[in-house]
Amino acid sequence: MQTYAAPLRDMRFALTELHDVAALTALPAFSDLDADAIATILEAAGKLATEVLLPLNAPGDAHGCTLENGVVRTPPGFRAAYAAFRAGGWNAVTGDPAYGGQGLPQTVGMLVSEMICAANLSFSLYPGLTAGATIAIDRFASDALRALYLPKLTQGIWAGTMCLTEAHCGTDLGLLRTRAVPAGDGSYRLTGSKIFVSAGEHDLTENIVHMVLARLPGAPPGIKGVSLFLVPKYLPGTDSGPDGGVGARNGVTCTALEHKMGIKGSATCQLSFDDAQGWLVGAPHKGMHGMFTMMNSERLGVGIQGLGLIEAAYQSAVRYARDRLQGRALPGPRRPDLPADPIIVHPDVRRMLMTMRVHAEGCRALGVWVANRLDAAEHAADARARRDAEDFVALMTPVVKAMFTDFAVESANLAMQVHGGHGYIRDHGIEQYARDARITQIYEGTNGIQALDLVGRKLPAHAGRSLRGLFHPIADFIENIRADPDMEKFAAGLERAFGTLQLATRHIATRGLADPEEAGAAAGDYLRLTGLVALAYLWARAARIAIARHGAAGPDQTFYAAKRISAEFFFDRILPDATACYLKIRSGKASMMAMPETAF
Repeated sequence: MQTYAAPLRDMRFALTELHDVAALTALPAFSDLDADAIATILEAAGKLATEVLLPLNAPGDAHGCTLENGVVRTPPGFRAAYAAFRAGGWNAVTGDPAYGGQGLPQTVGMLVSEMICAANLSFSLYPGLTAGATIAIDRFASDALRALYLPKLTQGIWAGTMCLTEAHCGTDLGLLRTRAVPAGDGSYRLTGSKIFVSAGEHDLTENIVHMVLARLPGAPPGIKGVSLFLVPKYLPGTDSGPDGGVGARNGVTCTALEHKMGIKGSATCQLSFDDAQGWLVGAPHKGMHGMFTMMNSERLGVGIQGLGLIEAAYQSAVRYARDRLQGRALPGPRRPDLPADPIIVHPDVRRMLMTMRVHAEGCRALGVWVANRLDAAEHAADARARRDAEDFVALMTPVVKAMFTDFAVESANLAMQVHGGHGYIRDHGIEQYARDARITQIYEGTNGIQALDLVGRKLPAHAGRSLRGLFHPIADFIENIRADPDMEKFAAGLERAFGTLQLATRHIATRGLADPEEAGAAAGDYLRLTGLVALAYLWARAARIAIARHGAAGPDQTFYAAKRISAEFFFDRILPDATACYLKIRSGKASMMAMPETAF
């Protein structure tokens, strides 16, 4: 069965020991917050996740969403869960207080999101898409649109979506055909069709606000001719205040639900816009600025979806491995009182469990680091500090999205392998994790596109300035621990991997400039190498903390001992992949691109 308990102790470790929570709470926007208050918030979120959302996960997958006469019904229990979610203010955790938000740090929001995604990924998509729409409206819409829509969206009274993809174009949005014609009253009329719209129609909120890419008459061809529009399902009523209702139905219809492999409790819709009224967000033909603002936020969010699934898969696998009896331990019976030993005694099962564990804890540590820098980018008083934080977030966003979701798919399949045949059938809920995880590698830009973004945009930006936020802390830490005998193994392993990353970076900078296909051929492995080195740095820091806490008493003694063992496993069994990544990068494009198209 699906098992999940919020990993609050490890979250506290990442927040207050591995990273500096005092630096977070020292930001003027969060001066009234402290570690104890954050812990209380996370505990409440964990309770919601385990008691309200987790029980709906497997039933929601089995039931799915239904469409009848253009109306989508979410699975039984989702409406009540959403009402509880909104009543608790969870929609508004990081929202602007000016619009009814709580104004908490993105770091806190990230950990809350992890728990929601772990308990019920399908449910998480409804408020998750709303958050992205809110960001785009806040940054690019007119004052009138912000005043009208942001209070409802922030408080979860209304929901939001992104409408990008059309049947003939996915990532290449320059090919889209949806049209927007000026109506003469400051609004526009949109006509066209969109597919793959997450949360595009549902019964959780009284209104849904679609952020739609479309073309104006006479727009330049390609991506430079795309504009962004706000198109509500229902037009605003005459009372536009926070408690006001909605008016007439707009020309937006759900024509079909996608028949998906997973996330079946999330309504993924095909939408038809038939002379639908909308309003321009941002400047004409500059819609991709607003959409990328949403998309970058969602890419970080998808990475956290991956983290949640890793943790859920790991916990379910551990529970099964402790209970399932099969075979005997290789040195001899571990439980002679039983007809067989629990499978957790077997080395290969341990390998799978440890891999999932270090993926979860490592990605959590990296996620908190990126979220901390996102808070600094938004709230630091010093302009240079904000710029440096923005550089780091930009560099690591594709890494978080791609690596976390790759690990999620790997972990879900490892959990299925631990369960054996019982994982492949529906009864234990493990095959749902495998199906749900698979989409995370695809949406908000496939992981291959994330890799191209990293090597094609982020590395060369500002003459490589973004790398400083990653490279400098690692170099300083290596120098700091080099003479520590307790850290010899971690210092040596981190230094080797970091040197490999530096060599790979120089290789791509020289070969990629001369031949873009060389950069493209190296991109996926370079992204993985970057992520592995970042994780190695954080695991080495975690090991140092655990070694220093060696004499801790009670539960903490077990926690720190496990943290050190996990760090050693990462360096022994995961980090060596960095060398393989480098060798593949150095091999170049030759064998990849040599085959004639007709030979495939």
